Amino acid sequence: MKETKAEIRKRVLKLREELGPDQRKRGAVLLTERILGHQWFYGSLDILCFVSFGSEINTGGIWQEALRLGKAVYMPRASEKPAPVMEFYRIRSAADLRPGYRGILEPVESAPRYEYQAEKMNRTLMLMPGAAFDRQRNRLGYGKGFYDRYLAEKEALCLRTIGVGFSCQMVEEIPWDPKDIRPYQVICV
Repeated sequence: MKETKAEIRKRVLKLREELGPDQRKRGAVLLTERILGHQWFYGSLDILCFVSFGSEINTGGIWQEALRLGKAVYMPRASEKPAPVMEFYRIRSAADLRPGYRGILEPVESAPRYEYQAEKMNRTLMLMPGAAFDRQRNRLGYGKGFYDRYLAEKEALCLRTIGVGFSCQMVEEIPWDPKDIRPYQVICV
């Protein structure tokens, strides 16, 4: 009998929570090396990233290096009311981040919003968090559908997405739904 999305999420998040400090640090270093050496990062002007929260893999080295290199870095700001919605806003340093939705660091309200333009997507990279991923590039988020909704009508951006996480987040199979958006690549270290 196949696991449900909820069962997979619960099982994998428990594994992720149990990772020790050395495994977390090693994972963050390996991910940073992989992303900074990736042709999409190298050629991108705009980086849509996320601030790691809880037991998520640390992306700090990636977005801080992107800022140092002069790339435009955008982070998500989310809300569930009146309906779940997420948009990306530019940061220029860590000082532009404040606790927001569920205590996750988000860009300040005065930050410029990312404007999707299909013709600019060959110079854009989006890193996606997730609870779990599989070899078919299916992504299991945290259950609110923020990334699926955000990417639903941004086909060109979907081609420049990388789901990132720890190796324990890679599973055999995630049940797929037509509204689920797959990252174009998955890197779990």
